Amino acid sequence: MQKGSTYSILNEIWNRQIISGVSDQNTDPMNGKRPFEERVFARFDAVDSSLNTIDGRFEVVAASILTLDSRLKNLEGRADDTISRLKNLESRADDTNSRLQKLEIRAYDTKPIWEQALKEIVDTRREMSKRLARIEAVVYETRSDLRDVEDRLEQIETKPSK
Repeated sequence: MQKGSTYSILNEIWNRQIISGVSDQNTDPMNGKRPFEERVFARFDAVDSSLNTIDGRFEVVAASILTLDSRLKNLEGRADDTISRLKNLESRADDTNSRLQKLEIRAYDTKPIWEQALKEIVDTRREMSKRLARIEAVVYETRSDLRDVEDRLEQIETKPSK
């Protein structure tokens, strides 16, 4: 509200209803009080002062609303930035998920190859174990034969010569 408009409205009300019924002569002070007109104008001044105070409060509220509006716009900007960053993260997560799915498909494609390789490794170990066992048996047999030969050689060497 503007100060002039409030005053002009009250002044118009005063001129239409109150002043038209009152003569232009001042009333005499009653019981040592101020005249009626002065009291009425004092009340109008008090009302005008109150309205000015209310106007001041409205201006403070309007300034607060403007401050809140700018803070809200700032928060909206930050929220938009956060949404943009979340969309970026979501896009990156989707890309990572896509890459992971491709790797899983490759893993499924190569799984039979790895299973076959593992089977061949196990078979090779078994075969090597069997061969090593045979070689070990041959070594023991050779040692046994060698001991026999050494024993026989010793017998021959220890026989007195004739």
